[in-house]
Amino acid sequence: MLSDRRVYATIPASDIARARQWYADKLGLRPKREMPTGLIYDLGEGTGFLLYSTTVAGQAPNTLASFSSTDVKADVAQLRQRGVVFEEYDFPGLKTVDGVASIGGINGAWFKDSEGNILAIGEEA
Repeated sequence: MLSDRRVYATIPASDIARARQWYADKLGLRPKREMPTGLIYDLGEGTGFLLYSTTVAGQAPNTLASFSSTDVKADVAQLRQRGVVFEEYDFPGLKTVDGVASIGGINGAWFKDSEGNILAIGEEA
């Protein structure tokens, strides 16, 4: 039933104005639509996300959304120039070096938005 449907992320923000500014300044993203439920961001190939207001933003210990990349190291360098700070992890099976991890030959990197949500950028398998 759902296998042919688009899917999009929903990302919480405790301060929607601050988050909107962070997504614009750091990621270069502007909402395409404003709705009572939040801000709609349309991205490549029919994907996107909803940024919505809630008091529980930044509490998920996992990645909420991943941005596709063909060159993670280059994208990390460009995002760092915009002030994005990348996480460093050292877990069994996941270790970053200069913010980038290689998992099965696929590179990925993680960062937090203004609300403390964990986002990623990674190469698709």
